[in-house]
Amino acid sequence: MDEFIRLYDEFIRFYNGKESLVCEGGQAGVDEMGLIQNIREEIQIIKERDPAIHSSMEVFLYPSFKVMMHYRIAHKLYLKKHFFLARYISQRGVRKTGIEIHPGARIGKGLFIDHGNGVIIGETAVIGDNVTIYQGVTLGGTGKEHGKRHPTVEDNVMISAGAKVLGSFTIGANSKIGAGSVVLSEVPPGSTVVGVPGRVVRRNNQALPREDLDQALPDPVREDIAGLMRANTELTNRLLALEQEIKQLKGQEGKRPADMKVEFKGQGI
Repeated sequence: MDEFIRLYDEFIRFYNGKESLVCEGGQAGVDEMGLIQNIREEIQIIKERDPAIHSSMEVFLYPSFKVMMHYRIAHKLYLKKHFFLARYISQRGVRKTGIEIHPGARIGKGLFIDHGNGVIIGETAVIGDNVTIYQGVTLGGTGKEHGKRHPTVEDNVMISAGAKVLGSFTIGANSKIGAGSVVLSEVPPGSTVVGVPGRVVRRNNQALPREDLDQALPDPVREDIAGLMRANTELTNRLLALEQEIKQLKGQEGKRPADMKVEFKGQGI
């Protein structure tokens, strides 16, 4: 925390101590009056979504808190086209937390990165308000193209551990991305996505992901296997019943008198 305050003071002096560091897109900025408010918001976010925290002081040890403090300053420098200084601040945050947020990314209020190690957020990524991201998540591109090449994540989205969201498309508000999923296309609002490649397995989620943080998502592979097992059981039972009927018919044929004839009635017989 002392190092952050020192860096903050340096850049406040760099901007004559008066210039606001409010970012674009309704982002929570960092200015002289807003520093304490920003810290309070980060404390509230972490306490709201992490049941393992027991005191406000613990927040200062959280990777999510540290990296967001670095990001807010780096992003302002990026907007001022001080790209080297922005990268410098950003990379200090990476070394301390294992979370890499490009200074050009646009991030709203209330982002919580739980655990955080291995999280990567690309330059043109856009993240809305109250988004929760778990360790190992990548918001990346799919090639060397220029322009908008990273995903847009709308408000109240939860992205579970190890998920990869690759390309320039939108993850709709109030959606959930399952652990280990690879999402390569648009996700409608209120959806649950799982699998590789990711597919929508549920629509119109009711509770906000940031409130319940429920990661017990449907498993489409298990559901498909369970369906095949049910179908196999039904076919096996029908086959056994058919074998039993054949045995009964053979038994009845053996008991018939020698002169007994079977009459067939029908067209052409």
